[in-house]
Amino acid sequence: MIGGFSTPKKDKAVKSSGGKLVKAGEILVRGIDSYKAGVNVRGLGTLSAVCAGKVYFTRKKTSHGKLRTFVNVAKEAKQ
Repeated sequence: MIGGFSTPKKDKAVKSSGGKLVKAGEILVRGIDSYKAGVNVRGLGTLSAVCAGKVYFTRKKTSHGKLRTFVNVAKEAKQ
């Protein structure tokens, strides 16, 4: 283990929980493949918010019967 290159990364996690207010461009999930991008979210390995709003999660079944969890952002109402 020269230089610590074979140690596992510890930054893989859900960064924003459900109901939390986020800004545009804020990272929601990093490095977890079981979460997919939903409404107002983009990315593959690292999911980030497209616009400011509140985070919520939905679960849907695929055509093959596998359950997927989607990360979504509901837009904030302009005041």
